[in-house]
Amino acid sequence: MSDNKKLSLIHLAWPIFVEMLLLMLMGNMDVFMLSQYSDSAVNSVGVANQFVMFAIVMFGFVSTGAAVIIAQYLGAEKFGDARKVAGVALCCSLAFGCIVSFVFLFFHGNILSLMDLAYYVRQPAERYLVIVGSFIFMQAMLTSVNTILRSYRHTRDTMVITVTMNIINIVGNAVVIFGVFGFSVTGFLGIATTTGVAITTVISRSLALCLALFILFRRVGNPFKGISIKKFPFQYVKKIFSIGIPAAGENLSYSGYQTFLTMLITGMGAAAISTRIYSRSLNVFMFLITVSIAQAGQIIIGHLMGAKKIDEIYKKCFRFLKLSIFSSVVVALLFFTFSRQLLGIFTDNPDVIETGRQVMFVFIFLEIGRACNVIIIGSLRAVGDVKFPVIVGIFSMWGIGALMGFVLGVVLGFGVVGIIIATAMDECTRGIIMLFRWRSKKWQKYRITDD
Repeated sequence: MSDNKKLSLIHLAWPIFVEMLLLMLMGNMDVFMLSQYSDSAVNSVGVANQFVMFAIVMFGFVSTGAAVIIAQYLGAEKFGDARKVAGVALCCSLAFGCIVSFVFLFFHGNILSLMDLAYYVRQPAERYLVIVGSFIFMQAMLTSVNTILRSYRHTRDTMVITVTMNIINIVGNAVVIFGVFGFSVTGFLGIATTTGVAITTVISRSLALCLALFILFRRVGNPFKGISIKKFPFQYVKKIFSIGIPAAGENLSYSGYQTFLTMLITGMGAAAISTRIYSRSLNVFMFLITVSIAQAGQIIIGHLMGAKKIDEIYKKCFRFLKLSIFSSVVVALLFFTFSRQLLGIFTDNPDVIETGRQVMFVFIFLEIGRACNVIIIGSLRAVGDVKFPVIVGIFSMWGIGALMGFVLGVVLGFGVVGIIIATAMDECTRGIIMLFRWRSKKWQKYRITDD
């Protein structure tokens, strides 16, 4: 706590921002590179990745819980407890990751049978899923290692790890897709392109994990020191799950909610689907600053909660919130001002561009509500108040967002714009409720590192 520089918002937030920005750009690069080879390859990898990404989201419940507890222990200067929580989190991630890897290895065919896929899409998808899925435990470990490093305020290290992984992945894709360095375009060492892409993904993640573990041991020390099978510290597992499981429930609810809205939009025609895809592709860049501030703020507030600096916590959350709202509105206004040009990158359909402009206007108000949610819910989670945001979130998402999306979008015929308006109503309603929750200071009683 004495190192004020390391606990400053800018010091922690900018590497997180760069990391997420490059992740998004490089993720789009994957799709672009595959699209130059064949549309069926894009479809196969895209379908398989839906299940992979779902597993990765589920891994987050361990890292989410560990991040809060480690930050509080560090703030309380209980460094031994913080290191043990890190070790326990890695053990839990490895165990959970191995279970999921087992499922992908032996049941990948059953998983893909849930979707009605053409043969030429399913076969490559199976090859991709069995390779990437069988080694998904490495991503589970990598997620936890990166989270631990962030909790220890080493956000620059996680940025370097993530960027390194994605550069390796892109170079590998260039080899197996475009045949650089003299390899055949039709396959790497005689295997199909989708298989080569899967192997590249596994290699990039394995090398990133090795680098991450090396940095972790250098920065934090051995997190497994003092942990044994006979005397496993299950009390830390309970603490991790008490934070992580409710957070996972909220993420699952949000995923289901977004899937429901997408189903409504798919019934509105190709133009509506295109508008949704293109506007959402731009929208993710609008809240990058907010998410960066929220993650950095969560680290700071967790440390302060461990140090029992309640008044400072209360004030800092509002400072983070004001900065987030200001930056979100400025970026959203810029995107709306140049929305015609930005949407023109994706399409020349005038109907899609005009509807997209209306959606981009609604995003200005949506981002105000989202800023309140992301910042305050992150702060509530950092102090241990996790159940209230989950309960409010589930009721608001489905009771306001989903219901009003159906009413405005389908019944009243406002289409995709009506659905985005409903989404903004959900975000703003939750934002107001979370604001009152923070002002009530009921979260003070949730300090979870007290034994």
